[in-house]
Amino acid sequence: MSIQYLHTMLRVSDPDATVKFFNLLGLEEVRRYDSEQGRFTLIFLAAPGQKDVAEVELTYNWPSEDGSPAEEYKGGRNFGHLAYRVDNIYELCQSLMDAGVTINRPPRDGHMAFVRTPDNISVELLQAGDALPVQEPWASMENIGEW
Repeated sequence: MSIQYLHTMLRVSDPDATVKFFNLLGLEEVRRYDSEQGRFTLIFLAAPGQKDVAEVELTYNWPSEDGSPAEEYKGGRNFGHLAYRVDNIYELCQSLMDAGVTINRPPRDGHMAFVRTPDNISVELLQAGDALPVQEPWASMENIGEW
């Protein structure tokens, strides 16, 4: 079974200032995604020549529709998660469960799952290629805790 590091996610309160900061470090914006429905923006940055190798994902949660600001992040809450691409998300999640790891967000869609390290650091698992066909027991599993 192989695994590939994808990105580290950071929550940001000022995406323009944060992009400018990472540009000063030499990182470049490689893609951006705005979700009107989810009210967030994702900005992916990487060092030149390292796109899809070691990216930083900046997540900006838009202010609420009434204009009040998004959550203020304190005490490390701005760190989001580590992300890894895996060959078979169902097999890996089953091995983790068999070892006593809680699957916080099961791979109901055959594409994405979240687990936590013993120190409560969130880890996103993403299926390589297309999502696997939806199957049980994953399709019926509920979320547990936070991720």
